[in-house]
Formats: sequence, structure tokens, C-alpha cells
Amino acid sequence: MSLKDKSVLFVSYNGMLDPLGQSQVIPYLRELSKREGVRFTLLSFERAAAWEPEGLARCQRLRQELAEHNIEWHWLRYHQKPSLPATLYDVIAGVWRAQALVRHNEVEMVHARCGIPTTIALPLNKLFGVKLIADVRGLVADEYAESGHWRTKSIAYRLFKMLERRALAASNGVVTLTEAIWPILKEWDVLRGRNVPHEVVPCCADLEKFRVDLSSRLGRRAELNVQDKFLVVYSGSIGSWYLTDQMADLFKTLLEMRPDAHFLWLTPGDHNSIKALMRERGVTTTQYTVRSVQSAEVPSYLSASDVGIAFYRPGFSKLATSPVKVAEYLACGLPVIINAGIGDSDALVTREGVGALVSNFATEEYTNAVKTVIGLLHDVEAVRRRSRGVSEKLFDVRGVGLERYARLYEQVCQ
Repeated sequence: MSLKDKSVLFVSYNGMLDPLGQSQVIPYLRELSKREGVRFTLLSFERAAAWEPEGLARCQRLRQELAEHNIEWHWLRYHQKPSLPATLYDVIAGVWRAQALVRHNEVEMVHARCGIPTTIALPLNKLFGVKLIADVRGLVADEYAESGHWRTKSIAYRLFKMLERRALAASNGVVTLTEAIWPILKEWDVLRGRNVPHEVVPCCADLEKFRVDLSSRLGRRAELNVQDKFLVVYSGSIGSWYLTDQMADLFKTLLEMRPDAHFLWLTPGDHNSIKALMRERGVTTTQYTVRSVQSAEVPSYLSASDVGIAFYRPGFSKLATSPVKVAEYLACGLPVIINAGIGDSDALVTREGVGALVSNFATEEYTNAVKTVIGLLHDVEAVRRRSRGVSEKLFDVRGVGLERYARLYEQVCQ
């Protein structure tokens, strides 16, 4: 079935100026529009910076760029505090704008990217009969409960779980980030026995941007003054469900085996907290670097590194997690150290031989993981090729992601 001129409303609670919008929304819409002819209306929620003069200018430039790809972009303001009232306000504003867009653009299907967007999409499904793809980018309520932000008996938790189930009950198609969570979701009473089309679309990387770049490697290592160091990198947010303390513990273990090791933290988070936890472990300021860099600069810093690390707070919700940083590490030729129980990462690391798993946060586990990646890096070229090859096979935004979304669109639209 041709998707040419199918009118789809894509709703995202992530802003298009944010890194996730740039990496996990826009590339898919561009490719689906270009290759499949889908007409997209995009509705997103932008943070406060987007409403400043510089941010508004960026929005206008991006709107023009998207229009060239047959994507009509509309945005609303994201409200953060007070948490529940702010979110309810955003939902009401989103429904109000979305229903106008559905009528004006003759939308046939709504693609709702997790959580709040599916809540916005539900009334559209009921009022206009548009089809609904529930894109489960994680179990939001369970993530907040496991990270300590919500209690499981709180109003917020129960409300989000109810809306999650209603969205799945109304869905005409479902996307999950991992294979690991689907056997569980499809046995929920709202899906059990229904032959709902389903695709696994992990968080992919733009492999044209994230790639092994040896010239960038040399330049960045000189800039960081780590020319002869064994460079470990962490890229992303800190705190909450990101276990920075445990990553620092592993690095301390690494230093005992490789005194030439250096930890590169690429994070927009609180640099002072990173400095404090490194200081507590006796790591000197010459043995680590903390940087906040632009998204476009991240690939060059990854190319400069030798291994990527990502530790998450374990729990049920993490079965639904697909860390985009892992896809980006692999795309830049890096082996990965990650803790067990995070989405499909266990199978990925062990089956593909692209890193090491930490089963529990103990010194012995850290030692084994370090030995594994050091062993892999005895043949640097081989591990770079293997890591890059895995990213091309499993995490290419223009390959795996695009093909699976297109297949699901065809099933839902028929």
C-alpha cells in the first residue's frame, strides 16, 4: 500500500529544539516524508528557551527547513511547575490545538510519541475516528516511581497508568523500543487477544553524523591533552535514573588496572556534583574532564574516546528502555559497558561482542567488565568495525527505524 499523501499528525512532548527531538523525531519524519510521501503535521512542546528571541529565531528557521520536507510544524509552550497542574494545562492546550489541526489538514492518523501525546490523541480518536499509533517510548509512570519522584499510590502515578492503558486499548498500532517489554505489554488485558500491529523501533542514531572520525579523534585528544590516555566517555544527563556514582566507582577500578585512564563526562548537568563524586574517590582533576558541549560536537568527542559507559537505575521500567547514547557510542566505533536489565542491551552486548555487562554494582563485576573491554581493545580496528557494523544493522535511523515505521504505517492505514 502506498503512503503517498497520507496525512499524519505527529505529537511529541519533547521539543524539536531539544536533542531528543533533533535525533529521535525529525530524522524519521524527514525520511518518511521524502521516501514514502507522507504529509506530516508536527505538534511539539518547546521549553522556555524556545520563546526567547534567539530561540524563536531558531524555531522559524527550523519551521522553514521542515516545510521544505512537506512537514508543517506547530509548537506550544511546555510547562513544568507545579508538576501535575502544569501537565494538565499542557494536555488541554494540546487537545485544543490538535483537534483544529486534524480538521484543517484532514488528518487520517495520529502518531503519539509516548505519555502525554497519547493522552492528547485519545479525544481525537474518539471525536474524529482518526487511527492511533501509540509509540511507547518507555513506561513513564513506572520510571518516575522507580526513580523516587512518585509514589505508586500517588494521584499522578495512578492517573498516568490509567491513561497509558486507555491509549493502548484505543491503539491501532503499537511501537515499543525493545523486544524485552513486548511479551509483557501484549498480555495486559487491554491488548490480550487483539492482533494489534506492532514494531520494535529502538532509539537509533543518525549514522551520517555519528561515525568513526579519526581526524576528529586526533584533534579532540590533543585539545583534551589525553593523547596517550585510555579515554572512557559518558554522554548525557546525570542524576535521577542515571547512576553517576556507580560509573565513578567503575572508573576508580579501571584506574587500578590502567593508571593512564581518563574519564570524559559530556553532560549539561551539574558539573560540581561530578567533581565532588570524583574527589570523594580520590580521582584527581588530571584524570577526568567535565564538558558541556553542543549536540553537533558530541560525535567528535565520541570518536576521541576508547569506550562508552552507561549505567541506569535497574527496575521493571528499564525493560522498555533503549538508550540512544548506546547507539551513538556504537556508531562511533566504541565498545560499551552497561548494566544488565536495560532493555535489549543484555542480548546486544553478549550476542554481538561489543562490550561488557555489569550484573551488579560490585568491585568484582567492575573488574570483570574492565578486563573484557581491555581484551576487546587489543584489536582496536576489529572492535571499531564490529561496533560500527552493529550500529548499521540495528540502530540506523534511515534503515531500521525508517523501514519499521513505514511498515507499521502501511498496516495501520490499510
